[in-house]
Amino acid sequence: MDIQRVGVVGAGTMGNGIAHVFARGGYDVVLCDVEQRFLERALETIGKNLEREVAKKKITAETKTEAMSRIQPVTGRGQLADCDFVIEAATEKFEIKTEIFRDLDRVTRPEIILASNTSSISITKLAAQTKRPEKVIGMHFFNPVPVMKLVEVIRGLATSQETFSETRNLALKLEKTPVEVNDAPGFVSNRVLMPLLNEAMFAVMEGVATAEAVDEVFKLGMAHPMGPLTLADFIGLDVCLDIMRVLQSGLGDSKYRPCPLLIKMVDAGWLGRKSGRGFYTY
Repeated sequence: MDIQRVGVVGAGTMGNGIAHVFARGGYDVVLCDVEQRFLERALETIGKNLEREVAKKKITAETKTEAMSRIQPVTGRGQLADCDFVIEAATEKFEIKTEIFRDLDRVTRPEIILASNTSSISITKLAAQTKRPEKVIGMHFFNPVPVMKLVEVIRGLATSQETFSETRNLALKLEKTPVEVNDAPGFVSNRVLMPLLNEAMFAVMEGVATAEAVDEVFKLGMAHPMGPLTLADFIGLDVCLDIMRVLQSGLGDSKYRPCPLLIKMVDAGWLGRKSGRGFYTY
C-alpha cells in the first residue's frame, strides 16, 4: 500500500513526537486528541523542536514550514477515515486503548494497518478488539521520538507478515532502526529496563544510597548517559508504575512487584519532570 496520510491518536509527549517525524518525513498527518488545548500544546512543542533542528542545521527553515503545514489537528476520530495508516499513542491503560482500537476499526478502511505505540500492553489483546487482527501491530517509538533511532516492531499472535513488512519499511523511511519483537509483556525494552529502574528505587527506599548516589554509580560505573532515577523522572513515574503492573500481571512473577516508594510517589502526584517533582525537583 502507498502510505501518504498517517493518523496519530494522542497528542501527548509520544504522539507529538511521532507526528513530528512523520510530517518531517513528508507524510500528511492527522493528529487527533480529545481537546483542542492538547492539540495546540502539541503543535507548539513540534514547532519548537523543529526550530531546534533548524538551529542545529539538521533541517532547513523551509523544511520546518513544510512539516508544520502537513499536520492537521482534529478532535474527532471520524476525520481519520481517509488515513492510510493509523498509530495510537494514548495513555498506557488497556481500557483506554481498547476503546480507541474499537473506534478506529469502525472508522477506518478495513485494509488499513492499526498500530500501537504501547510500551508494554499486549498487541494480541488489542488486535482481538478489532475485526482485522492480522492488520494490528506494535510500533513502539522511544522518547524523544525525533532523536531516538530505535523502533520496536511487535508482532501480535495474528499479525500478518505483510503487516509486519509494511510497518518495518515505514520505520526505515522515517530513518529509524526497526527491531523485530514478539508479543510479550514489556516486549524487550521495558521488560529489561523497568525492573532496573524499580530496583534502583528499592535501593533508595531501603536507605542503601541516595537517588544522586545511585545515578552516579550508573553514569560513572556503567557509562549510562543518565542514571536510572533521572530516567524514571524523565519517562514519568506514573508510566513506570503502569508498566511494572503490566509486567507483574502478565508474567506473574514477584520480581516485577512495583517498589512501594514508587506507588507512594505516584499517589502523591510526584510524577517526575512533567509534574515538577519526582526523585528530583524540576
